[in-house]
Amino acid sequence: MTSPFDIEEIYPDDGDRPLRLPRRQAGNSPQGVTVTLLADYTLRTRAALPSAAIVALLAESGVSTAGARTAISRLARRGVIEGSRQGRRSSYRLSPAAAANLSAGGSWILAATGAAAPWDGCWTLVAFSLPQDRAAQRRALRGQLRWLGYAPLYDGLWLSPYDLTPPVREQLAQLTPGAVTVFRGRHTELDSLGHRAPIDAWDIEGITRHYEAFLGRWRPLLPEVRSGRVVGAAAVRARTEVMDTFRRFPILDPRLPVELLPAGWLRQPARELFAAIYDGLAEPAERHVRTVVARFADDAQPTIRAHTTTDILVGLVDDESSVPTTRY
Repeated sequence: MTSPFDIEEIYPDDGDRPLRLPRRQAGNSPQGVTVTLLADYTLRTRAALPSAAIVALLAESGVSTAGARTAISRLARRGVIEGSRQGRRSSYRLSPAAAANLSAGGSWILAATGAAAPWDGCWTLVAFSLPQDRAAQRRALRGQLRWLGYAPLYDGLWLSPYDLTPPVREQLAQLTPGAVTVFRGRHTELDSLGHRAPIDAWDIEGITRHYEAFLGRWRPLLPEVRSGRVVGAAAVRARTEVMDTFRRFPILDPRLPVELLPAGWLRQPARELFAAIYDGLAEPAERHVRTVVARFADDAQPTIRAHTTTDILVGLVDDESSVPTTRY
């Protein structure tokens, strides 16, 4: 199964050109919204929701009926969701692989946006060489390196400030055998005006603008959330959007060491604001999702449960089987 999320949503067309931050600012993709919506309310039990209910919920987030049905169809083809039919009514739920992926991903998002671990001053470098006629393989390699928290200092030289953990070491070992070499060492500064520091692999000013945009978008809503005035479709829509936007930050800012960043780095304020909005809207959003699903479900309604950031960090558990889902 492919990942529920596409790296090109975050770094579109990441080729041989310099780093470009996300171009998609006006809204989130129908597939991304669908996955986030299902994960937020059905990840614990993988409950199957009537397709009509999913379409109705997506319509409240501005997704057209045609766009919603196309998103559902594409996610089913990708193995992210699986369908079932009872009479003329079709339902969809997260596949086991997608549920495990999303549970792990949620834990990773929150862990990766927490306080950075102490840095030893060393860099891990991944050097690779692939001929131009293997463009698809080069593109896939870049995407995998992005997910692992690496960025390109030069075309074939990617780096991360962190040492290799066993999971990352295992994944790097699978990347294009025979064409990749990994080093770890310290950076030596040169007395040159043209000197390029390793941290320059990340667009720090661009990332700052994304944090500022996130804070500017969601801070005004926080008093409304805390007072309980955000309810119904508005609660679901805001909760889905804040998750679908915030989940990009671990790729943009993969827990970069604070020693290398400007004073007042906005990672922690953004994380705290995200948690306040996401957790504060859990109850009213769950009530609304239950109401919408009830319009399309039979007597036996699906089990719908919103989870909080604490639940995500602890690990989401299927209460019926008491078996924890896979996570990093």
